[in-house]
Amino acid sequence: MEGVPGGDVRGGGTTLKSELLEYLQAFLIAIILAAFIITFVAQSFVVQGSSMEPTLHNGERLLVNKFIYRFSEPERGQIIVFRFPANPKRKFIKRVIGIAGDIVAVKDGKVILNGKPLDEPYILDSTLGDWGPEIVPDGRVFVLGDNRNNSEDSRYPDVGFVPIKNVVGQAFVIYWPPTRIGLVRRAPIGP
Repeated sequence: MEGVPGGDVRGGGTTLKSELLEYLQAFLIAIILAAFIITFVAQSFVVQGSSMEPTLHNGERLLVNKFIYRFSEPERGQIIVFRFPANPKRKFIKRVIGIAGDIVAVKDGKVILNGKPLDEPYILDSTLGDWGPEIVPDGRVFVLGDNRNNSEDSRYPDVGFVPIKNVVGQAFVIYWPPTRIGLVRRAPIGP
């Protein structure tokens, strides 16, 4: 059988050209969908360092919900990924302890939120050193690592109170390694 103009005849009457166009169309749709998801919905993040132990460990891979903060602001206890204020190309992961208007302090190994010591079963050790009290400004959050004594967080001037505009999203699932697959849970903090 001879070919038809535009390509070779394939089984079922399709041409090589139309088959290639279908593959190209599917590929373009996949690229557009992936770009949409990465831009607006979710993004992969690799934990670097030990500042969030024992909750998160070095090398773990997470999915970060980028969509959630389009409709609400970070809440106390949530684990967020944010662009480092001093260098926006770097991303950090920490737990939100204080939100706008909260008074935060560290005294005698305990975090004090609005005058009350926090019960923090998720931290590695008690917190060394004293800090504050300080009021969290509007449009910002106060963050700490769960491994308080090995964490560059809001207690340090180069991080400080994190602008909400720097928040990339909320960590919501660990997907690697397989032994740690699961949801990243929010810790109950404050009222």
